[in-house]
Amino acid sequence: MDLNKMTALELGAAIKKGEISAVEAAKFSLGQIDKYDKKFSCYVTVESDVLARAEEVQKKISAGELTSPLAGVPMGIKDNMCQKGIQTSCGSLMLKNFLPTYNATVVDELMGAGAVPLGKLNMDEFAMGSTTETSYFGATKNPWNAAHVPGGSSGGAAAAVAANECFYALGSDTGGSIRQPASFCGVTGIKPTYGSVSRFGLVAYASSLDQIGPLARDAADCAAVLGEIMKKDSKDSTSVATDGVDLNAVLNYDVKGMKIGIPTDFFGEGLDKDVADTIDKAAKKLEEMGATVEKFDMPIVKYAIPTYYIIAAAEASSNLSRYDGIKYGYRAENFEDLLDLYTKSRSEGFGMEVKRRIMLGCFVLSSGYYDAYYRKALKAKALIKGAFDKAFEKYDLILGPVAPTTALRIGENLADPLKMYLGDIYTVMINLAGLPAASVPCGFDSKGMPVGMHLIGNYFNETKILGAAHAYQQVTDWHKRTPSEIEKGAE
Repeated sequence: MDLNKMTALELGAAIKKGEISAVEAAKFSLGQIDKYDKKFSCYVTVESDVLARAEEVQKKISAGELTSPLAGVPMGIKDNMCQKGIQTSCGSLMLKNFLPTYNATVVDELMGAGAVPLGKLNMDEFAMGSTTETSYFGATKNPWNAAHVPGGSSGGAAAAVAANECFYALGSDTGGSIRQPASFCGVTGIKPTYGSVSRFGLVAYASSLDQIGPLARDAADCAAVLGEIMKKDSKDSTSVATDGVDLNAVLNYDVKGMKIGIPTDFFGEGLDKDVADTIDKAAKKLEEMGATVEKFDMPIVKYAIPTYYIIAAAEASSNLSRYDGIKYGYRAENFEDLLDLYTKSRSEGFGMEVKRRIMLGCFVLSSGYYDAYYRKALKAKALIKGAFDKAFEKYDLILGPVAPTTALRIGENLADPLKMYLGDIYTVMINLAGLPAASVPCGFDSKGMPVGMHLIGNYFNETKILGAAHAYQQVTDWHKRTPSEIEKGAE
């Protein structure tokens, strides 16, 4: 049995049939981590009791107590979700020694279903970045080419799935942090509707934009994970009751008769030709499958980046104000008085990108600038939401690129933050509107780097998005391709 080629659902089915045990599956994943992670740096922490957990889960599966299709399947967790007794650092020196006393709701839900967590996955510090280079623990590398970034901020999660170091992973998405690394690493990832998955236990970046979602080999695996975590949670005031995701509907979905819109504004200056051509081919494939694909104008796109970075930075400056070196988090060793303690703890504990966004957030919220920037951004956010509402009156899904380029070389964007921010142009507006959207592998550029297709749906239409993605994956094999760089990592 070749576990390298198995999806999470295929492995779960094999465990349930007794063809392989949860312990053997966990040993395989730990072996993959031991073999490849020195090169790719996907994990910040690998748990010490993985095999004990797997043995416990196997006993429950054998006794018929666990019926989830994911029971016994090894998975990874982005390092900004609390897990009791396990370091949760958010990729920052500020929380390097933070050991939560409770689990995030999504962790509880998956462990209750029989998941076997392998460890915590690397990320941009406090989820602020698009490359996973701002982590205090060092940059994660893309398994397709180790000289390139995996995307961010869930770069560790995407790279771990691509490198077969876990069968699926939980990431968080504030402005594209699931979808962009999924695109860069050639895996499938979905940001669900805002409020459909509990954020309790997720360390906040921008509370009105953050959302937890899965990254996996294919759409079916993502649907299975969402089936476990899309539930209302009394511990999260923004959580809402939904119908969840119907896995059977996803597996039997037909795109025939669907109307798919492509905003012409997605294909302007700055979009790499290889990416544009690949997305165009994917759209034609959906047409061949029976969908109607047409272009339309959405000029509000040009306001997405400034709107997002004003709102996200403002919320970040508020959420991160709690890290003062006193209650918890990093504390400077040498200080003269209380103000000096605050200043040194935050100056030493936070990295440059986090400090940049805190300062921007404080600026746009300050007296004299609130109306000029923050209030206008909120109005623009409402207009962006309105533009999508209008589009979904006509279309079932909206299609486009996930990012304007494929994965950049390591270090290429760190010196130019504005260039890094502009790379989020296609993803941030989805968070501003609170919509669900997925990245689906659809080809490669001329350098052999993966390209992701962006499928955007109306509120709570995760089944439709993943159904269309699954139907596309049934007639293509992009999601089945594996990085040649993986074997080099063992050298």
